[in-house]
Amino acid sequence: MLKLYDFLLSGNCYKVRLLLSLLGVEHELVAVDLKAGEHKKTPFLQLNPFGQVPALTDGDVVIRDSQAILVYLARRYGGADWFPEDAAALGNIAQWLSTASKEIGNTIATARLHYLFGTPIDVAAVEKQSYAVLKVIDEHLATRQWLECDRLTIADIACFPYIGLAADGKLSLDAYPHIVAWIDRIKQLPGYVGMPGL
Repeated sequence: MLKLYDFLLSGNCYKVRLLLSLLGVEHELVAVDLKAGEHKKTPFLQLNPFGQVPALTDGDVVIRDSQAILVYLARRYGGADWFPEDAAALGNIAQWLSTASKEIGNTIATARLHYLFGTPIDVAAVEKQSYAVLKVIDEHLATRQWLECDRLTIADIACFPYIGLAADGKLSLDAYPHIVAWIDRIKQLPGYVGMPGL
């Protein structure tokens, strides 16, 4: 059976749990105890030598990194609607996977890490950068319901968690009505599952 090595409060793990639920894929969740350092010990490092959750196994297939796992699941279980074969559509979706990892990960997700787990940051700088990222995404969503392809894709699933969890990082979405509407659309999807904070 497909196994997801998971940490409940991780937005990166959650995006994989969300896609699995939306796709209706049967799976087993394997909790990884980050406080005990389980992710830095040999058994887990054999799955992901970088010592980060999530990791996924599907038979003999082992995939690390949440964005890569979304790609795998979309292609293996979701079909072209989730991750199309058209080159332009693929490129458009891939840029949002990068945004989720870089721009969102280095700002909105970082603010959350600070307030939830005490990670030291330059609060003022991260807040300013976070709002700059949110502004770009809100403007992009002003003329569309989904990030790309006029439908839900893994681009939305990749970017949703940490934006939806912005309040955990003391960030307000009040000035971003298109993002708020997009979050609401995702929460109305059949098969939607939440996590603490969502």
